Amino acid sequence: MTARVLVVDDILANVKLLEARLAAEYFDVLAAYSGQEALDVLARERVDVVLLDVMMPGMDGFEACRRIKNDPRTHHIPVIMVTALDQPTDKIQGLESGADDFLTKPVDDIALITRVKNLARLKTLNDEMLMRVSTSRQLGLGQNDALEKALSGRSGRVLVVEDHARSGVRLLEPLAKVHDTFLEADPQRALKTLTEYEFDVAIISLSLVRSDGLRLCSQLRSVERTRHLPLIVMVEPGEDARLLRGLDMGVNDYLIRPIDKHEMLARVRTQIKRKRYSDFLRNRIEETVEQAVTDALTGLHNRRYMESHLETLVRDALRAGRKLSMLMADIDFFKHVNDTYGHDAGDVVLREFANRIRRNTRGIDLACRMGGEEFVIIMPDTEMGRAYQIGERLRACIAAEPFVIKPNQAIRVTTSVGLASMETADDTAQTLFKRADQALYASKRSGRNRVSTAA
Repeated sequence: MTARVLVVDDILANVKLLEARLAAEYFDVLAAYSGQEALDVLARERVDVVLLDVMMPGMDGFEACRRIKNDPRTHHIPVIMVTALDQPTDKIQGLESGADDFLTKPVDDIALITRVKNLARLKTLNDEMLMRVSTSRQLGLGQNDALEKALSGRSGRVLVVEDHARSGVRLLEPLAKVHDTFLEADPQRALKTLTEYEFDVAIISLSLVRSDGLRLCSQLRSVERTRHLPLIVMVEPGEDARLLRGLDMGVNDYLIRPIDKHEMLARVRTQIKRKRYSDFLRNRIEETVEQAVTDALTGLHNRRYMESHLETLVRDALRAGRKLSMLMADIDFFKHVNDTYGHDAGDVVLREFANRIRRNTRGIDLACRMGGEEFVIIMPDTEMGRAYQIGERLRACIAAEPFVIKPNQAIRVTTSVGLASMETADDTAQTLFKRADQALYASKRSGRNRVSTAA
């Protein structure tokens, strides 16, 4: 894959060695020789992953990482700490500084490339989501409560899959002090639990006695509900081959036994933050899409969605030889409502009109607000006779009960309806729409509060 990697080390030979290894895998490599220089590069260049040496004069790697993660412009860039130190306290300090991973010198080639690829892939996914969110809505990074929560890594739900009883208890004790934690010995029950309930992290042993932990990881990655769930695997020293297989299939992180509880807590917290940030972006995209196709006042689909969906329904109807009808309704004398009672009352009428449309349409029908006081219902598998019954039922429903616009104040509202159905193989969405519009105007010319069909 193509990604830009910033290598930060004060020793030129170390930079050149990492640069050669990464360039051989077609990564675009940038270099910096101090913590401050790294921050300057990040301020002006697009970077996907930072490989950051810990031991540097002046600003060390821990401080540089802390500044990267505290800056709203760069906090989403994955940072891998590279160090000759191999003490748990060093890893914990790096993770608490915000590092996403740790590599120990001498750096193993396979571990280096696998970790960089995994983190670059995650960054690319988040960048795409962030771009889509920001394009539709300016995202106030430091001012959004949901984002602040996403980046906090506060208490989450953790499932530990371990069939060694004493090991499971030792893992649960520190986790349960911070997180809502569960233990499961059977992988199939764990799979069922994770797909049925919401979790933030799964910690899976690759040393299960009666099962294969990697198979569970593979199953979780193939299920839609758990595809984005952070997975941390626990491995024995020397299990490099199995670990790399796990990383290659999408495992997010790992712990090597004997497990240091502080390192475990730090890695779990990092994965929770990462998941919540991705979920935050994904939810914003869903909200944006929903807003793009929904009328804010009535909650019905809007014209943009209707026009796009109508094209698809017309093609499907022509291909399958099915019937398709369109109902177009307009609130009679709506301008008089606004002029007499005010626009707030007009909004009340529009919302109630939409509610009555919902009550008189089937689940397969598509109800939309075209704009103003005009509404459309697209009715698949519906011939003209049946469409006329639906139109008449809607007209009667609107006229039957007054619209309450204020406490102790209600007004009578009626609607004019026009209907059209697909007639020939030459019909298009445009011709269907035009005939329904003509039928609507025929109802208006005939005195309103009536249903007309296309000529």
